[in-house]
Amino acid sequence: MAKLEQLSCSKHFGGKLTKYKFRSTALGDLDARLNIFLPGNSVHGKVPVLMYLGGLTCTEDNAAQKGGFMRDAAAEGIAIIFPDTSPRGAGIRGEDDHWDFGTGAGWYVDATHPQWAKHYRMFTHVTQELPQIIEASGLPVDFSRQSILGHSMGGHGALVLYLTSILSGRNTYRSCSAFSPVCAPSVVPWGIKGFNGYLAGGVEEGRDKYDATTLIGKVKGPVNILIDYGTADEFKHQLKPDLFADAARKAGFDESQVRVRGQDDYDHSYYFVSTFASEHVKFHAGFLKA
Repeated sequence: MAKLEQLSCSKHFGGKLTKYKFRSTALGDLDARLNIFLPGNSVHGKVPVLMYLGGLTCTEDNAAQKGGFMRDAAAEGIAIIFPDTSPRGAGIRGEDDHWDFGTGAGWYVDATHPQWAKHYRMFTHVTQELPQIIEASGLPVDFSRQSILGHSMGGHGALVLYLTSILSGRNTYRSCSAFSPVCAPSVVPWGIKGFNGYLAGGVEEGRDKYDATTLIGKVKGPVNILIDYGTADEFKHQLKPDLFADAARKAGFDESQVRVRGQDDYDHSYYFVSTFASEHVKFHAGFLKA
């Protein structure tokens, strides 16, 4: 199994934010990078963890530097993992032609189209490979107490990974939250482009496997979901939070289980994310520390 190689480390709110890389099997033998924040209390034993998934064009650094999560994570004694958003340097034709597809835009799917299937396996990378590599490294992270959150494309990823884990019976994550998530990718331009590119079955395959609005209608049993979006979001037409909320209500989930909040006059940026970061960390802490 590949080993984590430390690239940098900075003390932060009494803990440490460390950047690593390793050779990823899931991503077709490419280097993968990530940041891990460990709170100060992790020196005494394993701590619960939040997995944060970034949005289009982001790397492992954007949320770590601009998200505003670590003060509250440190206070709550929770680790945060920030993976990259796609493979890098696969050398696939067209990989760098568009900002919303290819490099920086992995969409958290396991590609089935032959052109992309070797390297673009972000679903497996996040759900299986990263926990295995981190546990094998001996870092004090307790993956039995894990929750997930994300922004934009990463909000889509967080919802899909969370709901898929419930449907599979694994229940990997105790809770899920999202900022400005792409809630119904099979009906909006960003998602249609991603699904038609990465998946051999195109939008139909994506709707069945990777569309949160479809998946929430299949879930039986409790869920813990918080979604925030800005009413002034310039990409709101790509997000469709209303479709997700409607599907959740039809599936029998009330606001105690699925809360979708429109925040007046906020946009899509990290100014918005950092404003509500504290509330999201505390939301997850209620489940991770129960």
